[in-house]
Amino acid sequence: MTSSKKLLLAGAGDLCQRTAPLMAEYGMPSWGVRRNPPTASANPNISWVTADLKSVDRAVLPEGITHVLYAPTPDRRTPDDYRDVFVLGLARLLDQLDLDRLQRVVFVSSTAVYGASEDWVTEQTLVAPEQFNGAILLKAEHHLQKRLPDRSVCLRLSGLYGPGRTSLLDRLREGAVTIPGTGAQWASRIHIDDAARACAHLLTHPAPLSSYIGTDSTPYRIGELYRSLATMLNAPAPDTELPAQQRQGLIPESIGSAKKSVTGKRVSNARLLQSGFTLLWPDSLEGYRALINATRAEGTAG
Repeated sequence: MTSSKKLLLAGAGDLCQRTAPLMAEYGMPSWGVRRNPPTASANPNISWVTADLKSVDRAVLPEGITHVLYAPTPDRRTPDDYRDVFVLGLARLLDQLDLDRLQRVVFVSSTAVYGASEDWVTEQTLVAPEQFNGAILLKAEHHLQKRLPDRSVCLRLSGLYGPGRTSLLDRLREGAVTIPGTGAQWASRIHIDDAARACAHLLTHPAPLSSYIGTDSTPYRIGELYRSLATMLNAPAPDTELPAQQRQGLIPESIGSAKKSVTGKRVSNARLLQSGFTLLWPDSLEGYRALINATRAEGTAG
């Protein structure tokens, strides 16, 4: 029996590919759009469509798409690339779909739409992006929700980590990580598997709100996070960016540091949890510990 629901994975990278098998459990088949799709055996839950989101044509898309997960990755971290993919690409894709059949679009955004804050950041917090990526993502959110106000959900993810996302751990091992400022700024994380589960949750939720923050339940001061991870890795403790005299308390911060203090963001997942979502990894240090142990086990087996 053919499912009446069809999911389009737009920009089907790691996050989308982890979401597809979860959607298969709901009986929803997935089609993934990429310029260079992997082999079919790489993910048997996805039927691949070779296309560029910036120029995708209706002729290559499967008919009857009812759900969309929009989670592309720009080629480069530049304003033009972000605008092409998130604003123009999203608009172009919607133009090619039958909007009368479309039931849900989940747009993967970022907590970069918020400014730095010592207070808890929630969905009610005033958006104030400090860099171009947050500003462009926010523009794309507004366009999507104006076009599909009752059928779109924006999932604002914090920093992703997990299998295949170990650059921080690799740099800590190499002693190449420096703690910014005093290390007091907030760092929020979410495991890639929990991010995929959040996508599936919002694609299937009967009545979601317009936006959710996707993060775990344990934000850390960045100095504590980095030092704790270094200890797990048996790596050297990372130094701070402050001058040596300031680290030793010989001169005050106001004199010793020319850099403006950055607080980061302490983001809250309360709305997502209230929607019925549960986390596999509510504490990033435990998630990182499992990742480190799995990497060591693979190394031993190899």
